[in-house]
Amino acid sequence: MTAKRLELLRVMVPQAARIAVLVNPVNAVDTETTLRDVQSAARAMGLQIQVLNASTSREIDAAFATFTHERADAVFIGIDVFFNVRRAQLVNLASRYAVPTAFVNRDFAEIGGLMSYGSNIVDSWRQVGIYTGHILKGAKPADLPVVQASKFELIINHQTARMLGLTVPPTLLARADEVIE
Repeated sequence: MTAKRLELLRVMVPQAARIAVLVNPVNAVDTETTLRDVQSAARAMGLQIQVLNASTSREIDAAFATFTHERADAVFIGIDVFFNVRRAQLVNLASRYAVPTAFVNRDFAEIGGLMSYGSNIVDSWRQVGIYTGHILKGAKPADLPVVQASKFELIINHQTARMLGLTVPPTLLARADEVIE
């Protein structure tokens, strides 16, 4: 999913050569996975990656100031619960610094983020309900198969794209599950 999100960001901002990646070092497992996947995908696409860490609100502010100062063409936000909690701050900073930014879930795009690509949260909650139902009917959790997200969604905030001076490619609009006007 990380590589796909980076690919979609590249389609949205085809002139991008430098992508800043924001990760939370406190969440070592997700950070390690995100960086491994994004670096591999970036190499394949010929992109240069700049990694910045943030685990506090102040560090998020500093990271965006650094992205702008070092002229990142776009920003890729890593998967992290802390970033989801700070989504308003992240979207506001992306808007203030006018930097195209890819997020992991629809909540970001709904409040003004450029785009998001990630698992469909409604489908994920449905899966939780199914699992819970099996357990309540007597199934042992250890006997249940591991289920991963299978439904992903691309959300594009067209208004934000226009504000950033971006023309959303028709192919990307056609692939989007939702386009916010």
